[in-house]
Amino acid sequence: MPEIVLDHQQFLEFEKIAVGAFRPLAGFMNQAQFDGVVRDMRLPGGAPFTLPVLLPLPRDTAWSVRGRPSVPLVYRGEEVGSLQPEDVFRVDLRAAAPALFGTADARHPGAAWFQAQPEWCVGGPVAIRPGVAKRLSGDTHTPAETRALWQDRAWTRIAGFQTRNVPHRAHEYLIRCALELTDGVMVQPLVGRKQAGDYTPAAILAGYRELIGAFLPADRVVLSVLSTWMRYAGPREAILHAIIRRNYGCSHFIVGRDHAGVGGYYGRYDAHALARRFEGELGIEIMRFHGPFHCGQCGGIATERSCAHVHGDPASVQEISGTMIRAMLRREVVPQPEFIRPEVVAAIQAVSPLFTGEA
Repeated sequence: MPEIVLDHQQFLEFEKIAVGAFRPLAGFMNQAQFDGVVRDMRLPGGAPFTLPVLLPLPRDTAWSVRGRPSVPLVYRGEEVGSLQPEDVFRVDLRAAAPALFGTADARHPGAAWFQAQPEWCVGGPVAIRPGVAKRLSGDTHTPAETRALWQDRAWTRIAGFQTRNVPHRAHEYLIRCALELTDGVMVQPLVGRKQAGDYTPAAILAGYRELIGAFLPADRVVLSVLSTWMRYAGPREAILHAIIRRNYGCSHFIVGRDHAGVGGYYGRYDAHALARRFEGELGIEIMRFHGPFHCGQCGGIATERSCAHVHGDPASVQEISGTMIRAMLRREVVPQPEFIRPEVVAAIQAVSPLFTGEA
């Protein structure tokens, strides 16, 4: 009997579909769904969905399951679920990449990875075997579990915070702003496949555990993880991240500067603009934040909307970014405490390796 053997990345996508993180998707995308997402950022029924969730396979494997009512899904030698193959189709990866990522440039990590996948895909509904979704990490929660947690805590206004970096002062500022406006914040670092040189999941979690345990109200901040791949798709990925957090029961989602961006491929606030196109359709409210940065004249964290010195004294303004902090740590330069808390730096430096792609 044919079976589909999932690699680690495919398993994580399967698991997210099966637990409802990608609702309204109930399976890997078929061709109509893929075409709608690429062309219109919508599924065939009209629901917003901005990036594909595909099961790319070698041609012979894809064709071997065509027409079968159900096919076992196997991961690391164990049957983890099943797929009902309703579609086997070929994707023009190079043609789709500019629409999805804004470029087909091989220097863009998301576009490069996407175009390197097999061009044949199998689409159809999936089902997961009991217990499989809880095997990965104690820091992982399903959407059903977080929704139950919000109900237990009587939270109705929950802000989701997406990150792929360790927490610096700009991140902390955004979380504190959201805490002023909601019942609580779910900090949900993305810990799936990322480009070489990004932080390891262990480093990210160590940094946030320190921040939450020592400086933020632990009873109002929930640390979870999202195990899916980082697409670096900028505005489109911001909308997907919002949809995912809606499924986890969040009422609000934070979108800041260059959300899910990489290497200057997107404008600073392109994600804000795309979110406005879906106003009222996402089932979650977008919290659009500018900046933040450190202003020497103001003596703290500020934004373009709250600082008088952005234009009058730009030398006082210092951007804070994950790229900047990573570069300093790589050079073994201790970042200034106004950029990232020393306690957070100590927590992440205790982790080895600190960056992906390193032994």
